Amino acid sequence: MPSQKVLAEKQQVVAQLSERIKSSVAGVVVSYEGISVEDDTKLRKQLRESGVKYTVVKNTLIKRAADEAGLSGLDEVLNGTSAIATSEEDYVAAARILQKFADGHKTFAIKAGYLDGEVIGLEKIESLAKLPGRDVLLANVLGAFQAPIASFARAIQAIVDKSAEAPADTAEAAVEA
Repeated sequence: MPSQKVLAEKQQVVAQLSERIKSSVAGVVVSYEGISVEDDTKLRKQLRESGVKYTVVKNTLIKRAADEAGLSGLDEVLNGTSAIATSEEDYVAAARILQKFADGHKTFAIKAGYLDGEVIGLEKIESLAKLPGRDVLLANVLGAFQAPIASFARAIQAIVDKSAEAPADTAEAAVEA
């Protein structure tokens, strides 16, 4: 039986993790077994720079926090070593960074994840990892909106340029006659 102090600390960790899961748009649960401290430090730095929070937590605490947050499908993957990465703004950052890291390390594995409060499997996480980041997607959308407007502006400018040349040609023809 844990002491009251230890129990209170665990309840606080569960409450904080549950709130973090609720306020995030996406998250990934991984097995970090077998990676070196140097690799772990590099991974944490990459995640931190992308705005992703990465925490190693006991499976029972992740389970309780996930249950409080309404994610009940994570139970079957919570065994062995587990860490959770959450992102409050970027849907693909955690999946992209962790998938790339898992591809380079045989013992590091992605277990499951969630997206907007719904548990997702490995296939969807791999699909997310292949998507470009938010900034790139926004740039593509803006480029798609801007292309027709730019084409229209070039067409109008060509008409203006052509009409500006026409009176000069007719004036020269009149002078020659």
